[in-house]
Amino acid sequence: MTQATAGTIVQFHYTGTLEDGTVFDSSQGREPLEFEMGSGMIIPGLDRAIEGMSAGEEKTVTIPCAEAYGDYRPEGRQDVPREQFPDNIPLEAGTQLQMQTQDGRAIPVVIAEVGPELVTLDANHPLAGKDLTFAVEVVSVSTQD
Repeated sequence: MTQATAGTIVQFHYTGTLEDGTVFDSSQGREPLEFEMGSGMIIPGLDRAIEGMSAGEEKTVTIPCAEAYGDYRPEGRQDVPREQFPDNIPLEAGTQLQMQTQDGRAIPVVIAEVGPELVTLDANHPLAGKDLTFAVEVVSVSTQD
């Protein structure tokens, strides 16, 4: 039976939960997620956890934040004067926006807080700073043709 190793194509089902048991993502009811082992397509800790598994195997693993979406970085938050936002942008906590860096790259941000004069934007990934638990079931492992 083929094992998941660097370069193999793996299809797997998963359910991701936070420490309190809240489900943040799941493939249940959808097609399994497919990725190439070692390619950087999924978070590093999950890639390492699946390594060596074969079709039909299941496991539950906890991935520390450093091997998932990294630590929460306070410098990823920025206060922007409210008047810098166009009138057509809803200024509500949780609204997702894109900012453009000085070199032209687009980065996703979320409105974290809205005050009378300032809007706080957060560029951290929503799962940054969180350890993640995944229940994984490998559906198939194949080599590339």
